[in-house]
Amino acid sequence: MTANGSPTVRRRRLGAELRRLRRAAGMTSVQVARHLLVSQPKISLIETGRRPINPRDVRDLCRLYGVTDLEVIDSLMRMARESARQGWWVACGDVPYGVYIGLETEAVAIHSYEPLVIPGLLQTRAYAAAVIAATVPCPATEQAAVRLDVRLRRQHRAHHPARPLRLWTVLDESVLHRTIGDRDVMREQLEHLNALGAQPHITVQVLPHSAGAHPGLTGQFSTLTFPDTDTGVVYLERFTGDLYVEKHSDQRMYQIMYDHLQAQALSPSETRHFINDVIKMYGDAPGTGQHREPEDRGREDRGREGRADRWANRAIGRCVAGAP
Repeated sequence: MTANGSPTVRRRRLGAELRRLRRAAGMTSVQVARHLLVSQPKISLIETGRRPINPRDVRDLCRLYGVTDLEVIDSLMRMARESARQGWWVACGDVPYGVYIGLETEAVAIHSYEPLVIPGLLQTRAYAAAVIAATVPCPATEQAAVRLDVRLRRQHRAHHPARPLRLWTVLDESVLHRTIGDRDVMREQLEHLNALGAQPHITVQVLPHSAGAHPGLTGQFSTLTFPDTDTGVVYLERFTGDLYVEKHSDQRMYQIMYDHLQAQALSPSETRHFINDVIKMYGDAPGTGQHREPEDRGREDRGREGRADRWANRAIGRCVAGAP
């Protein structure tokens, strides 16, 4: 485990190891709870990584499970101490998906299917700001700015110089045609998406409307894989509370679904050409279907970065003001 690893993942690993030791000792979580004079749900929360545990309780559990190897006990107690540390996102205040960020920080690979928007790790600043302004019901100015900052900071994980995240995303074609922000924001976002998709650790596929019915009709999902463990997690994003699928048989079903989505989607090369065609559509003069003159296009491109920043600020301000 690296020094800057995720405390969320540390807790999950520790909990999984404690669960393995409990089962090896032939004990149920109810029996353990009775011995420690705690509730059974507390044991379950510890074993699933949803609740921290102090080193002393880890030592007591090891004694109860008959663990005598001092190196194993010391290792588990060290994991307990490290899991008590806070991730960088905690300092940002109330981040509703903090658990997911913790998992994302330590994952070595993420495979996602997105039917509605570009994944957060691949968003431009202006696109992200427009998404936040539209989906978060009128946050305070500071709250919206913090959420934007957190989203952009998360992207550093995708380009870590020592261990870049293996990112594979399948996008429904609707994502490309849904205008988030304005035409300039969308054109910049799709150009950025194609540039990222050319990197060796990032793969982008588009699932065209012509593919017809497919397993992704049930909605968005992501599968996260972690180093040195066969325990992954499937993440389902919801507005008021996210879901984490950890049962192996259920995870297997999502893997089969993803295999089918990849097979039905355009290849990465076909996807780049497809996205380029959509980019041209956003480059047309609004409402005319006619391509803008090169000199007009060049004039607009020179101000793209400044407009993107202005859009981000305007999107946040408009939501705060309560305007439509």
